[in-house]
Amino acid sequence: MKNPILIAVGIIAVLVIGGGFFFANQGSQKTNDAEMTKDENVMTEKDSGTIEDDKIADDKMTAARYVEYSRVALEGAVDNRRVLFFYASWCPTCRPTDVNLKENTNRIPEDVTVIRVNYNDPETDQEEKDLAQKYGITYQHTFVQIDAEGKEVVKWNGGQVNELLKNIK
Repeated sequence: MKNPILIAVGIIAVLVIGGGFFFANQGSQKTNDAEMTKDENVMTEKDSGTIEDDKIADDKMTAARYVEYSRVALEGAVDNRRVLFFYASWCPTCRPTDVNLKENTNRIPEDVTVIRVNYNDPETDQEEKDLAQKYGITYQHTFVQIDAEGKEVVKWNGGQVNELLKNIK
């Protein structure tokens, strides 16, 4: 007789404990759902802010004298003398030039925009590859000045800000 009573008590205990876990999990699930909804709302707000922040950043890049390539930067500088600097992150002469141009942007004339184009990096996108092909770039650390229509004005290899100042037309 003790066995059926023990079995019944055991079953009841399992049901009570299991039910408790079930109801506790339901409350926890509701809390998690509410938190996820809150996080999604925050992410949506950030995402919409990011678009605006990107536009502001692009506007600032357009006005700058030394910028990384983007179509916005290239087209936004059409009223300036534009120089494309074909750069590679692994290039031992490109890195010092990049630093030199960043440190000496105040020496670059206000009507000149130098646009750093990834020549042969993992980050190089198709637009940058197309630019390299368009201007016949076969070597990183090449500079190409282009006019408002995108035609080549002058091309040279190597150098830093001093060579830039000597070569721009």
